[in-house]
Amino acid sequence: MRDALGHEVTTSSRDCVAALDATQESYLGFRVDAAQHVNAALKADPACVMANCLKGCLTMLLSNAGVLGAVDQRIAAAEASAATATKRERLHLVALKAWRVGRNDEALAAWEAILAEHPHDLAALRLAHFSYFWTTGDARRMRSSVERALGRWDPAMPGYGFVLGMQAFACEESGDYVEAERQGLAAIARNPADLWAIHAVAHVMEMQARHGEGASWVEAHRAATAEATNFKFHLAWHRALFLLEGGRIGDVLDAYDREVRDLGSPLVAGQPDLYIDVQNAAALLMRLELLDVPVGDRWTELADKAEKRIGDHVVLFTVPHWMMALAAAERWAKTDELLAAMRDHAARSGASEADVVARVAIPAAECVRAHRRREWDRALSSLFPVRHEIVRLGGSHAQRDILWQVMADAAAHGGHMRELRQLVDEVTRSRPPRSLPTLYRRAGQLLAT
Repeated sequence: MRDALGHEVTTSSRDCVAALDATQESYLGFRVDAAQHVNAALKADPACVMANCLKGCLTMLLSNAGVLGAVDQRIAAAEASAATATKRERLHLVALKAWRVGRNDEALAAWEAILAEHPHDLAALRLAHFSYFWTTGDARRMRSSVERALGRWDPAMPGYGFVLGMQAFACEESGDYVEAERQGLAAIARNPADLWAIHAVAHVMEMQARHGEGASWVEAHRAATAEATNFKFHLAWHRALFLLEGGRIGDVLDAYDREVRDLGSPLVAGQPDLYIDVQNAAALLMRLELLDVPVGDRWTELADKAEKRIGDHVVLFTVPHWMMALAAAERWAKTDELLAAMRDHAARSGASEADVVARVAIPAAECVRAHRRREWDRALSSLFPVRHEIVRLGGSHAQRDILWQVMADAAAHGGHMRELRQLVDEVTRSRPPRSLPTLYRRAGQLLAT
């Protein structure tokens, strides 16, 4: 059997292959029915290696240590049939097994080995794209990965628009805003519901301080999120940032409650502590507080969830956000537990990013905690020396900026004008003129006095 892009699939079930094609399209489109499709593939052929690998990967994408047992089941089922699978399918299994145990470098090597021979394997391409973004923070490698594959695609092929959307985001993170917007718009022209491309263009507008245009851009594409996963809340977060930086402070908390952290949504009820939702929520509340906007008791529900995720390091960038919630709720004993778990993970896990935990993630968490305690010197000294390695935590420029803002606020309150000037100058070099977020503009005014 062959899938829609011509790859061999080891199965005798046409229904299984059709369901795998549907799974892949739903996954790349951030649609909620991806799990439904992969389950249909497994029902049609429980022994299919690709069906088990895709199910395992979709489960890993939840980025929650609590689901790793379910991933193990999919690995075992795939291994039972691996002897008769194709080389491509066996490499997907290698990648899944490495990802499961935190060997993200090995997972990336396996996906890239697939792409070297099968550049049209959209699942391998998107999973590598995800991993470069969240586990390396290396925009150059992320862009190279997409562009190597893109050069071997025919624009008439199904799925080509998704590749353009990935290129758009990789270009934006590489600072190539003109090419990012061009490719993002080209992807959306092919598929108006391509949320990753819509998101890439939103990032361009964020980095160029096109706040009014950005808010309108996200709003104009709201209909495309009707059948979307929790990724819709991340797009809402971008809109909230546009509102915040556009001076519409009064609208931001409403956006938080109704769109960013919509506690009444079935999606949030089903996954109340999904990593990106928590990042959205904690970073937005922190930005508001840094601008002296009271946020009420909104930290409490995040802190309740953070307590249950102590020791979970599947996505490193989430951990400082858990610390934001625990510290804001003044659950100091739990902040100690969180740091102890991070130190243990760095020492014992064998994960490919274990050294990043020690060098960067722990200082970031310590900075956040010290800042909440108004220990300005400690907050700054924890993270400032390794600030240029924050990128290794993963996430985007827009997301990582919250840690730079916390450092800048600590420097301002602690009277560390030299460090504050360095921070502001460094952020200024990464953005076009007059596009600094509000906190840095305030810092600039302080430095001018």
